[in-house]
Amino acid sequence: MSYQIPGTGLPAAQLCRYGVSRLQVRGPRRDLDRPYFAFLGGAETFGRFVETPFAALVEEALDLPCVNLGCINAGLDAFLHDVEIMRIARAAQAVVIQLPAAHTLSNRFYRVHPRRNDRFVAASSMLKTLYPEVDFTDFHFVRHMLGSLRRCSDRRFAVVQLELEQAWIARMRLTLRTLDCPTVALWLQYRDSSDGALPGEEPMFVTSDMVRALGPQAEHVLHVTVSRSAEAGDLGDMIGGALNAPAAAHLPGPSAHRQVAAKLTEVLRPFA
Repeated sequence: MSYQIPGTGLPAAQLCRYGVSRLQVRGPRRDLDRPYFAFLGGAETFGRFVETPFAALVEEALDLPCVNLGCINAGLDAFLHDVEIMRIARAAQAVVIQLPAAHTLSNRFYRVHPRRNDRFVAASSMLKTLYPEVDFTDFHFVRHMLGSLRRCSDRRFAVVQLELEQAWIARMRLTLRTLDCPTVALWLQYRDSSDGALPGEEPMFVTSDMVRALGPQAEHVLHVTVSRSAEAGDLGDMIGGALNAPAAAHLPGPSAHRQVAAKLTEVLRPFA
C-alpha cells in the first residue's frame, strides 16, 4: 500500500532516510557500497512535484548511481548538522551542492529551525535592538519576517542583508571544507514572484560577488538559469494534483530538470 506525502506529490515509497539521519530525502534508496555521485540541495534538487529530478536523469546518462540527498526546506545548516548525510556526501565520487538561499541560515540576527531551515525560531538581542518596533512572535517563516523588516526600513534592512551575505559565504566555505571531495556548486537560478519587499530571484540574496568570494574551494561552479514550471508550460506535467498546483507553479518543472541534467552530465563525466 502506498500513500502520498503531503507537499511533495510523491508516494511514501519515493522518500527515504539513510542510516541515523533525521532528514527525509528523495528516494528510492541507492546502494552506497558501489561508486556514486551525491546531490545536496533543497526543493529543486529534491525535485518537488517532479517525477524524474535532475539527479535521476544524470544517473541514466552516466550509468552511475546518483544519491539524491535533496530535502525540502533544508539549507546548509540542516546538512552540516547531519553527520550521516555529510558522511555519505564525503564518500561520493563527486558531490553536486545546490547553492542555497542566504536567508535560510542561522546568523547573528536570528535562528532558523535546525532541519526545516525556512522556519524562523527566534530573533537575537541585536535584531530586537535594530527593530524595537517589531514583535517577532508574529513570525513563523523567515521569508515573512524579512519582508516585514524590509518594509519597515530599507536602511536598517541593509545591515541585516550584509549579515546574511557574510554568514552565507562563511557557511559555504565550511561546507566545502567539510566535504573535502570533488564538488560542483550548482547555482540554479530562476525568477520567482515575491511580495515586492524581497528580491524575486532564487536563490534569494545570492550574488555573483558572493559566489566569487568562495574562492578556489568552489573550483567547479555551474550557473544554470531556468524558468518556473508555470512560465515554461510545464505545470501540466507536474505531479501532485490540483491541490498542489499553486505551489508547483513556483518551482522548476521537468524541462528545467532536463536542462540542468544535460549540463551536469558533462561536468560530472570526468569523475564517473
